[in-house]
Amino acid sequence: MDDALFPLPQDQPGTASAGLPEGAHHLSGFLDLHQQRWLVARFHEWTDGPVPLRAASIRGHQMSVRTVCLGWHWRPYAYSREAVDVNGNRVLPVPDWMVRLGRRALAAVGDPDAGQYTPDTALVNFYEDTARMGMHQDKDERSLAPVVSLSIGNSCTFRLGNTTNRNRPWTDLRLDSGDLFVFGGPARLAYHGVTKVHPGTAPEGCGLATGRINITLRVTGLDG
Repeated sequence: MDDALFPLPQDQPGTASAGLPEGAHHLSGFLDLHQQRWLVARFHEWTDGPVPLRAASIRGHQMSVRTVCLGWHWRPYAYSREAVDVNGNRVLPVPDWMVRLGRRALAAVGDPDAGQYTPDTALVNFYEDTARMGMHQDKDERSLAPVVSLSIGNSCTFRLGNTTNRNRPWTDLRLDSGDLFVFGGPARLAYHGVTKVHPGTAPEGCGLATGRINITLRVTGLDG
């Protein structure tokens, strides 16, 4: 079924947002409802796997967002194959269909290197309706290959900032269920965060009654 759901890259329907910095792309409607439901089912399988959903702590403060990882386990400022800050178990691998999905996403935003994109980790975040994500850079990876971000469930207000600091200028935009966002090129290290989740906005049939799932595909550049 995953072969049919996420085939090799091809033209993808959706609506792109204008006015974003070079390398940043927002495409609404990238995932249809069937694909969203299927991914929600996989999310439940991952959270029932060897490493449970958990909230990481940064400088002694527990995040309101909970995460399960594939390929490499992320903890603040580091990656490891085993979830050393949870239970020591090795995380599940990145499935082949997820690599195809990442390549399809980059092809949809016109990335000329989409066919070579090979994410080796996925950070899958779950936002309760009160969860937030502070402004930060995705810079724990050695590679600067694009980050592919997919949203399922409730909409959120997403804040895209500059690459220098957490202050203005920034752009606030709404990410809805099924939307794609890509950080690449000059925008790869842009500060970004989620300022609000909007309860009750998940479309009927997406597979998630409450909260928000955010799947982020990355290339770590790590060996082993």
